[in-house]
Amino acid sequence: MQDVLILGAGIVGISTGIHLLKRGRSVTLVDKNQPGRETSYGNAGIIQREGVRPHAFPRDLHTLMQVGLHLSTAARYEPLALPRIAPPLLKYWWASSPDHYRQVVENYAPLIARSIDTHAELIAEAGPDAEKLISKKGWYLVFRTLEKLQREAAKAEEDRARFNIHHEVLDWAVLKALEPSLIGGLAGGIHWTDPWTVTDPGGLVTQYFKLFEKLGGTFVSGEASGLTQDGVYWQTRVGGTLHTARQAVIALGPWAPEVLDKLGYRLPLFVKRGYHMHYKPAPGAALNHLLLDAEVGYVLAPMARGIRLTTGAEFNLRDAAPTPIQLGKAEAAAKEVFPLGERVDPQPWKGARPCTPDMMPIISKAPKHEGLYAGIGHAHHGFTLGPATGELLAQMMTGEATAIDMKPFRMERFLGH
Repeated sequence: MQDVLILGAGIVGISTGIHLLKRGRSVTLVDKNQPGRETSYGNAGIIQREGVRPHAFPRDLHTLMQVGLHLSTAARYEPLALPRIAPPLLKYWWASSPDHYRQVVENYAPLIARSIDTHAELIAEAGPDAEKLISKKGWYLVFRTLEKLQREAAKAEEDRARFNIHHEVLDWAVLKALEPSLIGGLAGGIHWTDPWTVTDPGGLVTQYFKLFEKLGGTFVSGEASGLTQDGVYWQTRVGGTLHTARQAVIALGPWAPEVLDKLGYRLPLFVKRGYHMHYKPAPGAALNHLLLDAEVGYVLAPMARGIRLTTGAEFNLRDAAPTPIQLGKAEAAAKEVFPLGERVDPQPWKGARPCTPDMMPIISKAPKHEGLYAGIGHAHHGFTLGPATGELLAQMMTGEATAIDMKPFRMERFLGH
């Protein structure tokens, strides 16, 4: 018998386990894969302190036409998937209206504000092998046109005043001096100075998992046979062994509906799939900082394995076969500004970002069951918010006052309560 059973060993599940162990709880973590090998693994490696504005559904006609006609690199959709994904996407579109979105940003900002502090705590406790993966130089949002750079710079000034987020605006000459290998085609950029970047996101999650084990956590490798309640206890069976605990946490990311639906929680979740590929730089070239090409929609990030190119969002079914279209477009666009060399990976990595229609995660007690909690739906910010989510869930589960107001993140908002 354990105190807590956590399903899902991504960054959210591991972080939740660490924070519970530090509060004296015994924890069993269950996953069919190795810890941190799914969505936590394939990201741009940014701890996005500046990310107070979650990705809204586009509402301007130009962008909608670009996506609708499959001309966009930042987003694409699979037509055959539309009948199943259209209902949550319509809710996503509605929540992205200016009035709704302003409230989303206000609710979201306090959560993002916890990102650096909660990562810093785990990094310090995980030790030198975690610390060596971290860069505190920020990252660069780069633009191909001066008009769009100026528009985003105005938003950045607003975020500095409202949320104490810091930045510098750079013209092309300054950007070129920082990144001499850039070819051209850019007007300048915004240097977000508060965020941290990571040279191996999967490696950092591995270090957090080692901390989980060091603190006395138990990991069970295997596929859980759902989750059931027996009186006041929660239980799951893995490989013929029954695991029981007083509390349970669902941290399964895009696989959460497979457990939640059976417990009566049919939430309007959907996925944004994404891809990455590593490259060698062309001979004599080097990339010193993480760049996000804002007007095209991909990231170039210097990583331990090479230069990682990450794509935007693919709206498709979670388990549909991978499609190379977006990565090919992003690769061609990236080569316009930086001399990428040969591919390093034999195949592109594919993952699925778990999303909610209102762009905010569910960090919540389940309203119809005692002792059941969920930390899911972090979309593009799962890596950023994993430790903060773990801290907040542990505070809720142990009766502590939470670091921020959790009402905006309750599951009830999607259940008509």
